[in-house]
Amino acid sequence: MTDASQAEGETTEMVVKPPYTLWQLVLYFLRLGTLGFGGPVALVGYMRRDLVEQRGWITESDYKEGLALAQLAPGPMAAQTAIYLGYVHYRIWGATLVGLAFVLPSFFMVVALGWAYSQFGGLTWMQAVFYGVGAAVIGIIAISAHKLTVKSVGKDKLLWGIFLTLAAVTVITESEIAWLFLAAGVLAWLVRAPPKNWGGGGLAAVAPVDLVQTSGFLTTLDWSLLTQIGLFFAKAGAFVFGSGLAIVPFLYGGVVTEHHWLNEKQFVDAVAVAMITPGPVVITVGFIGYLVAGFPGACVASLATFLPCYLFTIIPAPYFKKYGKLPAIVAFVDGVTAAAIGAITGSVIVIAKRSIVDIPTALMAIATVVILWKYKKLQEPVIVAGASLIGLVLYPLLHR
Repeated sequence: MTDASQAEGETTEMVVKPPYTLWQLVLYFLRLGTLGFGGPVALVGYMRRDLVEQRGWITESDYKEGLALAQLAPGPMAAQTAIYLGYVHYRIWGATLVGLAFVLPSFFMVVALGWAYSQFGGLTWMQAVFYGVGAAVIGIIAISAHKLTVKSVGKDKLLWGIFLTLAAVTVITESEIAWLFLAAGVLAWLVRAPPKNWGGGGLAAVAPVDLVQTSGFLTTLDWSLLTQIGLFFAKAGAFVFGSGLAIVPFLYGGVVTEHHWLNEKQFVDAVAVAMITPGPVVITVGFIGYLVAGFPGACVASLATFLPCYLFTIIPAPYFKKYGKLPAIVAFVDGVTAAAIGAITGSVIVIAKRSIVDIPTALMAIATVVILWKYKKLQEPVIVAGASLIGLVLYPLLHR
């Protein structure tokens, strides 16, 4: 691409006014962070449904770029996709405000739950709620995964091969292997647009981010403990790939086994909090931080976790925007997207094995799929509220 054509493209981009204001986008993500149940799989599905299909604010290619970048970089997938979509038309300012709007509602919810947990000696009712919500969530994310597959993979045989491979690997290993996403992108690139004079410097720009700066967010009080919290959760945000659920084993190893900040029951309750609250699943770090060191601990844990994912999104974003329309990049993004959706679909099965524990939960999951399939405009929070009530009634009867 010549300098003249690049300048022309940039000029065209400046002339074309987005079909929405930054304030509208921030309000959308504030609502999604407040009412968006179902975990990362469902959340990225909602973004596509609402912003690409229904409102037309984001193009399909921009959405695919955001999803691909979220899978290539470490950190929570849903939050990174949201940050990238904020960057598309409003750059750093948009990415920052969208990220805050998406994360803050669930952060305040888990802090409130952390306070209640500390004051009243545990959340025994949570098991009953999670019994119902966990089953309904399986149905919600199954529908979301199906929609993503139909729209993004379509009938392309190469993409289907990548999709099925990643789905199988995720089910077998119960984890998301980062290098397979890269391999999928390279495979699609080599098959569809063999390189002639193209370099991948844009993606490499992700690597040299210095994560030590997260310690600058540490507050006063118990400096030693907060420093430990900040450094540990910065590692969690910087080195764990995949959906928000992928961070759970890493957190268990550090929080329970290594540092002994929480016991087994407290950690399980923390994961349950993440599943029954809307927004990104990774926000469970706020609940854990609160139990360890109060409100300052919640702030430090959340900032340390989300700052790396924010940096890993906005630093390579200009390269995705600048070179994203080149055939080689399009092919690479398609490959990574197919791999991501395959991993997402596989994760539905992995999560289902933990959430569907008996016949009633299986029936609730199936009922959720049927209801959402038939009533496409039904809001997911209605399903979650109904499942919570069913859980509160059934769980005490079945587990005495």
